[in-house]
Amino acid sequence: MPFYEYACSTPAGCDSCRPGLTVLQRLNDPCLQACPECGAPLRRVISPPNVVSGKAHMLQTSSIEKAGFTQYRKIGQGVYEKTAGKGPGVISADD
Repeated sequence: MPFYEYACSTPAGCDSCRPGLTVLQRLNDPCLQACPECGAPLRRVISPPNVVSGKAHMLQTSSIEKAGFTQYRKIGQGVYEKTAGKGPGVISADD
């Protein structure tokens, strides 16, 4: 489900809608027409999508360990080597 941004159409909005609203809605849900708090008219704002390029989205090893996860990297056919976290150093299909 995507997040949609809404802006108040008039300056008479409340503290909730004057700076703008971000609402999690289904794709087939109708657009909000009025603020749920004060009833002021709203309009949907088109915002740019979040685009990740390269490997910037991949987690750092230190972040993975701090979160309590274990990360493995494939080093051969059915063989994985631990790169972060707790657990066995190598996992293979033969074990």
